[in-house]
Amino acid sequence: MKSLAITMKPGRRKIRIEVDADKFERLAADFGLFNPDFLKSLDRAEKDARTGRITKVTSLRDLKR
Repeated sequence: MKSLAITMKPGRRKIRIEVDADKFERLAADFGLFNPDFLKSLDRAEKDARTGRITKVTSLRDLKR
């Protein structure tokens, strides 16, 4: 696989990542974002959000509960 240049710019408590728009599709494919299972999980997540079955997470420690 060819390397892909990604620029990361640190901020206060955030990291900004910039990817060339022409290469974004290849990056999405490498991460499996076109995988049918991933797309189904997005549909389930959107349905959960619409029905109010979401919990706001402020820290990764909240996920341990």
